[in-house]
Amino acid sequence: MNGHQRILALRRQELVARSASQRSALIAGVEPFLGKAAALDRIVSGVRRYSVVVGIVAGAVTLFGSGKLLQVATRVLTVLTLLRRG
Repeated sequence: MNGHQRILALRRQELVARSASQRSALIAGVEPFLGKAAALDRIVSGVRRYSVVVGIVAGAVTLFGSGKLLQVATRVLTVLTLLRRG
C-alpha cells in the first residue's frame, strides 16, 4: 500500500468514527420524542380504524357542544352501569 492509500484509509476511518459519533448523538437527541411519537401514532391509527365513529362524535360535538354531550354521556353510562348490575 503506498502513502496515498494509507492517507485515504486513515481518512476513511476518521470519517466512519465521526459518522458513528454523530449517529449516536442524533439518536440520543431524538429518544425523548420517541414515546410521544408512538402515542401519536396509536391515536392516528385509532382514528383511521374508527373513522366513522370519530366523524359522528365530532359532528355531535359540533352540533350539541361538549358540555351537553358530557351530561348525556354521564347519564348513559349511569344507566348502563345500573342495567349491568340488575
